[in-house]
Parts: sequence; structure tokens; C-alpha cells
Amino acid sequence: MTDTQRVNIGKQHPAPYKTLIALSSQVEEAAAAAGLDPLLVELLRIRTSQINGCAFCLRMHTGDAIKKGENPDRIAVLPAWEETGYFSETDRAALRLTEAITRVPDGHVSDEEYNAAAAVLTADQISAVAWLATVMNAFNRVAITSRYPVGG
Repeated sequence: MTDTQRVNIGKQHPAPYKTLIALSSQVEEAAAAAGLDPLLVELLRIRTSQINGCAFCLRMHTGDAIKKGENPDRIAVLPAWEETGYFSETDRAALRLTEAITRVPDGHVSDEEYNAAAAVLTADQISAVAWLATVMNAFNRVAITSRYPVGG
């Protein structure tokens, strides 16, 4: 961290920020309509924020997940989800796709990653996961750029 004062871009231009919040609500509704568990939705948000290093979003969505009843053990092992037995086939497919979308600069979403998700998830679920990752990546960039404060 530096001492550089940052513009809070959400406050500087509130209309686009409110649009992002509205989009997030629509995406959450689409995820529910596609049959994605609300706990999985929070885990996808957390995983995206872990990859991007967004402390503000990590704190917020970890708290949201716990309030919704998520097992703290699943949150604790989320960075190593592939090595655990905590996650269902659907969880794993959604996490894999979310990671690929978040890491687009590392090689885009490969056919292998997409096909692995498509073997488990419905078209509606794939779309919802992609939108969740897209919106969460946007929120991460807003919070990181603006240096939203976290902790003491």
C-alpha cells in the first residue's frame, strides 16, 4: 500500500456504479433461475476476488457466505478446491470456469476448460457463471483502483 490518495470511482461517477450494482442483482437472479446454489454464487465471488487480490470484496463476500450458512472449511480451502472433497461436481465445474474467465490474460478460456464446464453445467448455468465472473471482476477492479479501505 502507498499513501497516494485515490479517487473513489464509484462515488465520483455514481451512475455507472449504480448500473453495475443493478447488473449484479440481475446476474444473481439469473444464477438462481439457472439453479445455482446461493452459497456457490458467494464462493465464485470469493474465488474471483482471491485471484484478483481484492481484500475489500474478499471480506464482504466471505461475510455474506458465512451469513448464508456456508461452511468456513470450504471457504478456507477454496484456493485449493481441486485438492479437496468439499466441492460437488457442479461446484468444481463452476469454479473451473470462473477461474478461466478471471485469468483470461493467461490464455483465454480454452476449449478444454469450457468443455469441462459444459459437461456438467447447463447452458443457463454456464451463462450465469460467466456473468457472475464478469461482474465480480468489474467490482474487484473498482475496489482495487479506488483502494477501498479494509481493516485498521
